[in-house]
Amino acid sequence: MSHSYNKIWLHVVFGTKYRNTLISPSVEKPIHEYMRKQLQDNGCPVRIINGMPDHVHLLFLQNHKMSVADIIKQVKGSSSHWVNQQDFLSEKFAWQTGYGAFSVSESQLEKVYQYISNQKAHHAKKTFTEEYEEFIAAHGLIKLNDEEANGKEH
Repeated sequence: MSHSYNKIWLHVVFGTKYRNTLISPSVEKPIHEYMRKQLQDNGCPVRIINGMPDHVHLLFLQNHKMSVADIIKQVKGSSSHWVNQQDFLSEKFAWQTGYGAFSVSESQLEKVYQYISNQKAHHAKKTFTEEYEEFIAAHGLIKLNDEEANGKEH
C-alpha cells in the first residue's frame, strides 16, 4: 500500500487535581471551548467535550503525527495555565497528573458521544470514582498505586 491511513478516535478522561470540584457551570463552557481550540490547533478534530465539576471527557480524532501523551500534555498544560490567567477561581487550578485514553471504534462512536453528552444525568447515579473503577475493569487495566506508577518496586 503506497499510502498511509489512520482514523483513531480517542475518548480521554482526566480530573482536576485532588478531584476538587473547580469547574462550576459558569466556567465550564469557556474551559471546554478553550480545550476544543487547543485540540483543533493541534490537528485533532473534536466531536464533543463535556464533564462534571471534577473531571472532563473528550472525544476527538488523534493527529497521527502526535502521541496521545503529547496531545494530552498540551491540552492539560495550556488549559490549566489559561484558566489561572482568567481569574475564574479564587484558588489555583490544576489537572491531576494521570489520564485515561481509550480508542473508540467507528461502530461505537455514537454510543460514546451519547455517554459523554449525558454526563450530568449519568453522575446523578454514579460517582467519578465508581465510573473510573468500572472503566479500568471494563478495559482490563490494572490500577497502579503511586509507587508502581513511579517505577518503584515493593
